[in-house]
Amino acid sequence: MTGTSVLEHAKMSGLDKAASIMLALGQDYGRPIWDQLSDDEVKELSTAMSGLGAVPAAIIEKLFIQFAADVSVVGSLYGSFDNTEKLLTSVLPEDRVNQIMEEIRGPAGRTMWDKLGNVHEQVLATYLKNEYPQTVAVVLQKIKPEHAARVLTALPDEFSMEVVMRMLRMEAVQKDVLDKVESTLRVEFMSNLARTARRDSHETLAEIFNYLDRQSEDRFLLSLEERNRDSAEKIRALMFTFEDLSNLDPGGVQTLLRNIEKNRLALALKGSSEKLRDLFFSNMSERAAKIMREDMESMGPVRLRDVDEAQQQMVLIAKQLAETGEIMLIDAKGDDELVY
Repeated sequence: MTGTSVLEHAKMSGLDKAASIMLALGQDYGRPIWDQLSDDEVKELSTAMSGLGAVPAAIIEKLFIQFAADVSVVGSLYGSFDNTEKLLTSVLPEDRVNQIMEEIRGPAGRTMWDKLGNVHEQVLATYLKNEYPQTVAVVLQKIKPEHAARVLTALPDEFSMEVVMRMLRMEAVQKDVLDKVESTLRVEFMSNLARTARRDSHETLAEIFNYLDRQSEDRFLLSLEERNRDSAEKIRALMFTFEDLSNLDPGGVQTLLRNIEKNRLALALKGSSEKLRDLFFSNMSERAAKIMREDMESMGPVRLRDVDEAQQQMVLIAKQLAETGEIMLIDAKGDDELVY
């Protein structure tokens, strides 16, 4: 069934029929029914509603014949994400609606574990490597073995072996533990994944390009300019570069200094502009700045690749500090705060 096709009554599943009826009922008549449904039932019904497409009035009348007088004036309905979200908002709390819509917009699947099966193993491994091994063991037991195998090989070696040992020692998982893991995955992973999937493609590429070395970045952007100058300019405008750190206020510079290893800072500043060097030196003590300059001079010639890596690390740490609200990042190409 495609989301935009016109449904035929004979081919409609029971779930499609229920979804059509709920759309026809609307807020006033539907509220008592929504209140009686479990979370899983709401998710299942909402998913069906968002994929209905066009539902002719004749079918609505057949489905709702006992209430034909009430619904015959409705005419055709069109099930979509927006219509579904509007209806849910009128009958359910906002946080519950957001959770449901994030999930049904995300990777396909009826249950959380089905959905995880549709997430690329590298994406899932990147998230799971920051969790407790016991939590990862629970997740790998619940998803399909072939997918679990790919995720396991994508995890760091020592961590993956710790997960394997936890799985060997694991007994039957208690329902409350499983519910807690599922809830965490839904809130922290699936909702973020759904939001990421709807991000502007220029934002996504700008973030990716931020992690390229200087030569690769120039190569990609110059090639893109030849094909689509507007997109190249948008990506350049969205990128946060090492030199953009020159817009940090003194408090931000000092916070960043406390979170950067001194040898990495010296290497990063070795390839920076004089303006950026002066900014960091002016926020150090006179003695610390003198030592830093001496360290940079004693390095002699350094590889551009090593400088790029040190600068990328500083940008990454700055973004992490911005996410926690410890510093404010300002884009050199505009006056607005960058939100990450």
